[in-house]
Amino acid sequence: MNISYTRKGDYLLPDLILKDKEQYKIGKYGLLRLEYIKKHKSELYSDLLMNDTLNEYLYEIDTIVMEKVQTLIKELAEKENINEELKQNNQILWVSKMNNIKNTVEEIILKEYIYV
Repeated sequence: MNISYTRKGDYLLPDLILKDKEQYKIGKYGLLRLEYIKKHKSELYSDLLMNDTLNEYLYEIDTIVMEKVQTLIKELAEKENINEELKQNNQILWVSKMNNIKNTVEEIILKEYIYV
């Protein structure tokens, strides 16, 4: 990677030009990953910034993780026999069980995809 510089007073500033490309909206998991790599993976963060790929990287992480969350919630709910019938007959129990599943999935996702 060859970078040119322009002198501004006593400073040499890099001539960085960003490509005109789509900027994606980043959700919860992308933002969590961003904070993690800023604090704990500075080389990766710097590399993504310098190559102008940070936004795509975070969007991809966010998309993959959201799909995985939905899949895991569905699988665990089926395994625990948490269905629409339970929801109809005992909403409080259904909400309690679904919240437990969501918390479990969140822990799994954070360990496997965000904080690595």
